Amino acid sequence: MYSVSDVKELREKTGAGMMDCKKALEATEGNMEKAIDWLREKGIAKAEKKESRIAAEGLCQIKVDGNDCVIVEVNSETDFVAKNEEFTTFVDEIVDALLKSDAKTIEEAQELKIGKETIQEKLVALVAKIGEKISFRRFEKITKADDEVFGTYKHMGGKIGTVVVLKGANEEIAKDVAMQAAAMAPIAVNRDGVPAEMVEHETSIIKEQIKNDEKNAKKPEDIIEKMATGRLSKFFKEICLEEQDFIKDSGVTVKNYVKNNGGEIVSMVRFAVGEGIEKREENFAEEVAAQMNAAK
Repeated sequence: MYSVSDVKELREKTGAGMMDCKKALEATEGNMEKAIDWLREKGIAKAEKKESRIAAEGLCQIKVDGNDCVIVEVNSETDFVAKNEEFTTFVDEIVDALLKSDAKTIEEAQELKIGKETIQEKLVALVAKIGEKISFRRFEKITKADDEVFGTYKHMGGKIGTVVVLKGANEEIAKDVAMQAAAMAPIAVNRDGVPAEMVEHETSIIKEQIKNDEKNAKKPEDIIEKMATGRLSKFFKEICLEEQDFIKDSGVTVKNYVKNNGGEIVSMVRFAVGEGIEKREENFAEEVAAQMNAAK
């Protein structure tokens, strides 16, 4: 029904204990996604999967040219290579090529020329020279209107990069919002930008959490629905940029901070290097053996 590797994967994704992961897999007949939900419903797993916080190495780079802005992420196996001058120069060259192009996909971008070579050809040559895997993972090109401003911010030397577009406010306000996005990791500007399936999934988790609390066992469905709506508002406050408390003044939301300075938020892009990429491999067998010995 499930294997040791399934238990390991579930632990990595949720941070839950080994025995709890085994129970979850047993209860869900080995279905990984249902097991994650089961752990969350029981209040054992965190809402955020651990795997999305494990970072590979590499670099985010951002460059603005007039009304255009490009943000890219290029990955490497080690931080040592990410700081290598040839690597950082290559990343800069990718950004410059993208600013001059209309490429929409990675495949199109890989064919852009840097000198006499394409980006992909240059990448292959760099891999051969450095001896480490390098991946041009993603990019986004943002174009603003004349009455809008960019706010950009790179954190930890390019481990996190954010670009926001504001209308009616100045670049200083826009940079504050970009810093907010870097620090607080929103997934959307507002509720309209949150995928419907994510909202539905979170709602179902919240309802199960409420029902699994003995204090709510006899409460009618309409009361549980209201409680779920209240908790869902807290969920939106965490993941929507406009609804977050402003880090420089927790007395106002980000939306009101921008509004008080004559503007509104148009868009946001946030890259975190290695986001969603599994990097570390723990020795699971050794960990299990240690737990068994400790239990003797």
